[in-house]
Amino acid sequence: MLVMANGVQVTYVGGPTLLLEVGGKRFLTDPTFSPTGVHETTPGRPLTKTEGPGLSAAEIGPVDAVLLSHDQHADNLDPDGRRYVEEALLTLTTPSGARRLGGTAQGLAPWHQLHIGPVAVTAVPAQHGPKGSEELTGEVIGFVLTGQDLPTVYVSGDNASLDVVRDISRRLRRLDLAVLFAGAARTSLFDGAPLTLTSEDAAEAAHALRARNIVPVHTRGWAHFSEGPDEVRKAFAGAGLSDRLHVLEPGESTHIS
Repeated sequence: MLVMANGVQVTYVGGPTLLLEVGGKRFLTDPTFSPTGVHETTPGRPLTKTEGPGLSAAEIGPVDAVLLSHDQHADNLDPDGRRYVEEALLTLTTPSGARRLGGTAQGLAPWHQLHIGPVAVTAVPAQHGPKGSEELTGEVIGFVLTGQDLPTVYVSGDNASLDVVRDISRRLRRLDLAVLFAGAARTSLFDGAPLTLTSEDAAEAAHALRARNIVPVHTRGWAHFSEGPDEVRKAFAGAGLSDRLHVLEPGESTHIS
């Protein structure tokens, strides 16, 4: 499909995995291509995958960069996703993640930037759980894509903090598309506090960001995601933002102009 220079082609794979085509470049968020089953994040902390990808790694094909919010959890980088990263031209992730992954992984600290053709990729903060969670959940980042005559795209990564979202919003003059990792992921950590945005928080984040379009991901495919697409739709309807919301099925694409 032809991708217009001033638009974004969005293809949803499943879980947190999304293909973004903008400015003639292809970006893949947090690769999760493994089949259903139990995948161990760290010894003694298994995560259960309940839904396979809507598209295979082969069907996605090569990308210009993987945008990896973090490498330490299987629901953001499962075993087949790791194999994809090993063959990727470039993986942008946290500095600590780049050291662990090696190969073509490159670390970006928050607010550091790298250009891929006409697209500037800026790393932005993310907080994977309640305040002070980094010691247990580890380093996480999000991304902002910008460029001359190109849409501005925000990819939240695994972030649960509206304060972080508001800080990012203050630095953006406009936002054409927000990819929000929602799902209210919950584990035994922090007494079950959400490790990603709840549906209501995702709607509040969209409002704070003044985002013209919102694509939620990280809402299905893993057992510890406690809120699915229906909860997202309900929250956005309650906030009067349904007209900006694009909920995609695995394997589905949409063009945002």
